[in-house]
Amino acid sequence: MKPSILIVDDDDVMRETLSDVLKKAEYEVHSVGSGGETFSVLKKNVVDLILLDMRLPDMDGLEILKKIKEFDTEILVIIMTAYSDVQNAVSAMKSGAYHYINKPFDLEELRLLIEKGLETTSLINEVRRLHRQHNEENQKNEIYGNTPQIQYVKELIGMISKTNKTSVLIQGESGTGKELAANAVHFNSKRALKPLMKINCSAIPDSLLESELFGYEKGAFTDAKTTKKGLFELADGGTVFLDEIGDMKPFLQSKILRVIENQSFMRVGGEREIKVDVRIIAATNRDLEALVKEGFFRKDLYYRLKVMVVEMPCLREREEDILLLSNLFIEENNREYGKNINGLTEDAKKIMVQYSWPGNVRELKNVIERAMILADQTHITPKQLPFELRQSEGCFPKSMDLNRLEMVEIMPLETMEQIYLANVLKKLDKNKSKASKILGISRATLRAKIKKYHLSEN
Repeated sequence: MKPSILIVDDDDVMRETLSDVLKKAEYEVHSVGSGGETFSVLKKNVVDLILLDMRLPDMDGLEILKKIKEFDTEILVIIMTAYSDVQNAVSAMKSGAYHYINKPFDLEELRLLIEKGLETTSLINEVRRLHRQHNEENQKNEIYGNTPQIQYVKELIGMISKTNKTSVLIQGESGTGKELAANAVHFNSKRALKPLMKINCSAIPDSLLESELFGYEKGAFTDAKTTKKGLFELADGGTVFLDEIGDMKPFLQSKILRVIENQSFMRVGGEREIKVDVRIIAATNRDLEALVKEGFFRKDLYYRLKVMVVEMPCLREREEDILLLSNLFIEENNREYGKNINGLTEDAKKIMVQYSWPGNVRELKNVIERAMILADQTHITPKQLPFELRQSEGCFPKSMDLNRLEMVEIMPLETMEQIYLANVLKKLDKNKSKASKILGISRATLRAKIKKYHLSEN
């Protein structure tokens, strides 16, 4: 869309001359000969800049300027004035005018002043857009919860965000919100208006991952027809989020270490160092310390990454937040699907709180979305919840009155665990998926315990 300019001047020759010049410069031009006509144009048209003569037959220039600013503070106003009125022009600047120019003036000088003014407006609007986007990102990426565990995470992220280059390691089970934490660190830091580049290290083959991270030079390999920038180069000034870094192969780990230490790297097939300014945030649901001991993860990289560690708590440790998050997701889906669901019934709430949530917040969000699609009343009822949630209701309560429990006989803890696991598997017809969800452990852990206690033979 062409920028729109309004000329306000009672000199017919001046108006016509300026109109011709500005139209040739590809501006949309309006022109009027009095102050009163100014506002009839403004009410019918979007105007970006006004060329305002200081002396008009019906109104004083300063008076018109004041009314223009009351009408729309964003419109740029350039005052056109005779040399004798310079003092008034300075007063106009104090009242909100963008600039002034003395009559008679050089048309090229005026053209340059207009270009500069509109460029300034464009930059201001872009900064405002980025600030709006920043605020929207902050709202979208806010970490919700009232439990002490999640409050501690929020406080820790607040402290980390004040640093500029400190590496961050985010650990936690799948679905706990590790990417959300990474977003919060970036968008609350001084890097917020710079790029946040993300990559899942387990989702891309090793041969491609290197090219994605570091880019490549033309001719580096058969399909390298042109030079390509990698994530680190694209993120210059911002943040790189390496999700599932525990799955990254050692030869790439050494290159990541180099970026952290020297803030430099070489593209694939390249011969020159490329300097960047990035913060690295890594996330994993694996035990990196164990991987270091097993030789699958570099010890030096591990210690470089864990300068600041954020442990995302699993949802079963945040019982008080389950219903809070459920209500937030219900509101979100009400907007998405145009529904008016008021919440969960008491029976549904009971089921939600008793479930162990092995998939954490991601699973909770999916359960609510599914229930919202199925819901045809004012509240979500148990029948809209998945079978695995309803099945666990009352079978294995998350909390028990320990004072009412009695031991028939005292036995070693391992023996008790063996007996308990055997009973759980028997009750669930040896369904390992259901057993791992109810017990709140991974299937790998359950398999290890079954093997340890020789329960698969029973």
